[in-house]
Amino acid sequence: MHGVEEKEIRYRPIGIIHSPFKNVRGVPIQPTGTREIFGTVEVFSEFCEGLKDIEGFSHIILVYHFHKSKGYSLLVKPFVDNQKCGVFATRALRRPNPIGISVVRLVRVEGCTLHIEGVHP
Repeated sequence: MHGVEEKEIRYRPIGIIHSPFKNVRGVPIQPTGTREIFGTVEVFSEFCEGLKDIEGFSHIILVYHFHKSKGYSLLVKPFVDNQKCGVFATRALRRPNPIGISVVRLVRVEGCTLHIEGVHP
């Protein structure tokens, strides 16, 4: 790796995102298609105190692990294209590190549960 020592980075889950999507089929490709798709974020009780004052925000940033993603290809064919592109130039779910990021609207907070709008991978 060009003189860079490869190290493993570990993260500990702090909650679970629940959405109406049970598989990839039917998931909107672009975030604009998720405006009225609601879900919840169940924050584990040991981290619940960290939610203090979050209800003052209109949106939150979710960083998550694509737990069903297996394998990847560095060249992929985007849904709306005929040419292969580099995976990092696409919204492909299968990536070398299966990490996603989304900005979602915070609807309300109930205890350790965040109700959100705009759920998408």
